[in-house]
Amino acid sequence: MKFITRLGTYLTALAMCGVLAAAVRGADLKDPPGWNPQAAAAYLDSRAIFWATWPNAARDHGTFCISCHTTLPFAIARPALRGLLGESGPGAAETKILENLLTRARGYREMEPFYPDQTRGIPKTSESRAIESVMNALVLTTRDQASGHLSADAKTALANMWALQMKTGPQNGAWTWLNFGYEPWESPNSGYFGASMAALAVGTAPDGYVSAPEIQENLKNLRAYFQREFDKQSELNKLMALWASEKVPGLITPEQRAALVDQTFAMQMAEGAWSTAAIGSYKRQDGSTIDTAGDGYATALATLALQCGGIAPSDARLRKGLEWLRRHQDPEGQWTATSPNKQRDPKTEPAKFMNDAATAMAVLSLTHAR
Repeated sequence: MKFITRLGTYLTALAMCGVLAAAVRGADLKDPPGWNPQAAAAYLDSRAIFWATWPNAARDHGTFCISCHTTLPFAIARPALRGLLGESGPGAAETKILENLLTRARGYREMEPFYPDQTRGIPKTSESRAIESVMNALVLTTRDQASGHLSADAKTALANMWALQMKTGPQNGAWTWLNFGYEPWESPNSGYFGASMAALAVGTAPDGYVSAPEIQENLKNLRAYFQREFDKQSELNKLMALWASEKVPGLITPEQRAALVDQTFAMQMAEGAWSTAAIGSYKRQDGSTIDTAGDGYATALATLALQCGGIAPSDARLRKGLEWLRRHQDPEGQWTATSPNKQRDPKTEPAKFMNDAATAMAVLSLTHAR
């Protein structure tokens, strides 16, 4: 009965998000053409509420998992819209995601991992623990930016994250990461992506946490990992490192940064966009033809990372990419991208996951450029 009541509440909120989306389409927000922050917020809120009630996301103790494609991007991008929308604090969708994450973070040692070894096979427990520790730290440090002070919950989450940092082998300095063979977030190539998320958590934390003496040895190992493994990475992973390098000085070398900026602009399409298929060099598992057109995810990540790497929005090439983003938000408020793994039925929920990530990243890039 409690589940039914809770589900009814979430569905009501979802319906309200739909009404909001309809109400704000075409609203004059005094922003460049095609960029509607209210519509983006409504889309992101509706997807977060969906995830909170989706049976596939449900976990123990009445919680749900935090996903790399929907709720994690939502949690770090949604606060960036508050100033534009005149919001005084988190709304219902954001509060729900934060409350769920806090429930799991505070009961971290008692919670069943997202994917236990007993049902998913070794080493899914250790992968799950590591990825959740990084996500918890990033979401909570992002939240703490509003107050300007690091909360007790964020300090605990960061300590849990550091405790799981690898100390040997090729991943020394990074974290083991979920591997289901799905690019770009849950594959054998995703460890660098995960380390970038950890670096963002550290650099985002207020109170000068990045300079705290007690984490300098950890950071030394993290920087060594980024620089040592840089040349082996896809363009997508390198862009993640460039994004994080704004927050953590010395994450990559000046030479690596300069080479990446040149490489990124060389991959830009004539219309100003970038392609996820190209920046990841992906081939679909089912043999279907991968979409190589410019898309919201790759363009948002590239333009955000270039800004974080020191390229000014006034740069003609970067400006062209940002203008492409502004023109390609659809009437529902989202930016779109397609799966690099397989041909998805557009009517299914997994087909929407790339759009969720693309929309969050577009919000981060466009708000950074203001």
